[in-house]
Amino acid sequence: MTTYAALLRGINVGGNRKLPMADLRSLLTGLGHGGVRTHLQSGQAVFSAGQGDEDSLAAELTGAIEARFGFRVDVIVRDHAYLRAVAEACPFPAAELTGKQLHVTYFSAPVTSERFAAIDAAAHLPEEFRLGDRCLYLYAPDGLGRSKLAEALSRRPAKDLIATSRNWNTVLKLVELTAAEQ
Repeated sequence: MTTYAALLRGINVGGNRKLPMADLRSLLTGLGHGGVRTHLQSGQAVFSAGQGDEDSLAAELTGAIEARFGFRVDVIVRDHAYLRAVAEACPFPAAELTGKQLHVTYFSAPVTSERFAAIDAAAHLPEEFRLGDRCLYLYAPDGLGRSKLAEALSRRPAKDLIATSRNWNTVLKLVELTAAEQ
């Protein structure tokens, strides 16, 4: 059995695309997954699975949500080892920052620096970003809501790429929750 975190994009925001966490837990259990737990209301679930890989599990959950709730939700699934590696590879001094200052955007596939080449990084200082393994680390000293760099980064959508962001507190909590099931 492998333990995974499912990261759902854009649910329970502003009263739109409501997906109660109890229903998400029930859905995952109904799909045959064990150790199902959720974190917060913003779309994080932890579960264990004996079969499948990250992509097939994400597709399965996406389809099940659409079938049950009538709307599509983009889902990224990552295992404990990946989540731990992302936290350990943080290029910013995470221990010195608050959770609202540091964010990770998880991508469904690798991205290259060329994707963000048009962004004038110097114009956004002291905000900074660095690419990682299928993720992007964002240092936003005034928080994500006030970040002009986050806004510029989000203008680079790709139809074949899912992206969803979590603050550093949630990044660490997902590492902890997936480790508990190992």
